[in-house]
Amino acid sequence: MSIAALQPGNVAVITGGASGIGLAAGSRLAAMGLSVCLVDRQQDAVERAAAEIGGRGFAVDVTDRAAMDALAGEIGPVSVLMNNAGVGGGGDALSNPDGWARVIGVNLLGVLNGVQAFVPAMVAGDRPGLVINTGSKQGITQPPGDTAYNVSKSGVKALTEGLAHTLRQQTGERVSAHLLIPGFTWTGMVAAHVPEKPAGAWDAEQVVVLLLAGLEAGDFYILCPDNDVTRAMDEKRIAWMAGDLIENRPALSRWHPDWEGRFREFMAG
Repeated sequence: MSIAALQPGNVAVITGGASGIGLAAGSRLAAMGLSVCLVDRQQDAVERAAAEIGGRGFAVDVTDRAAMDALAGEIGPVSVLMNNAGVGGGGDALSNPDGWARVIGVNLLGVLNGVQAFVPAMVAGDRPGLVINTGSKQGITQPPGDTAYNVSKSGVKALTEGLAHTLRQQTGERVSAHLLIPGFTWTGMVAAHVPEKPAGAWDAEQVVVLLLAGLEAGDFYILCPDNDVTRAMDEKRIAWMAGDLIENRPALSRWHPDWEGRFREFMAG
């Protein structure tokens, strides 16, 4: 791995680091010689995870901006920031205002808090840096159900795109931003509802392998397949979603009774 920011001794901060993709990323970076700081809300869980990989654990709620600022001051300059903390279960557009506040608070504002707490020092310094924000395909293709989650991850996509532009203007290629877009991944959030790993799901380690390959290639959008959905299928689903706007179809036409058949034909073709 030749990415300048991923050199032994550099500091990496990973939110949502006590399990899932965050812990898998922390484990891989620690094995590469980085000093890894895992951040999660549950103190016992994050301390156990940090001990497992030889890193440091910090019990911080990413929705608390003051706490994130204090964390950045305590840790000091970092070379890698991975804003990965996420929750689901928000609900549709007409339900569960408390769930909406929780999902938007963690998934979107938590990413913003991480960016604004840590990235200014990365910009002001003179060392290479990476910012990795964990998005979701649901923030692109918008499947019905947990609209709050879709909105939060759509926001992460827009935020990361804007951040990448700002960093390019202010640092050239020295500090870069990247959007990780996992497929169906068996993490703690999924395991709470599906206790055994489904055959179609990737594990977190597979996602991290692809993440590192994408960083090595210089990709901004790091789009992960899974065992059921190929890259080609993802590309066609994303193209169909863009076609809703271009062709002025009904919203979410993929799931509209008048358009479902045409979507299936499009995918088959």
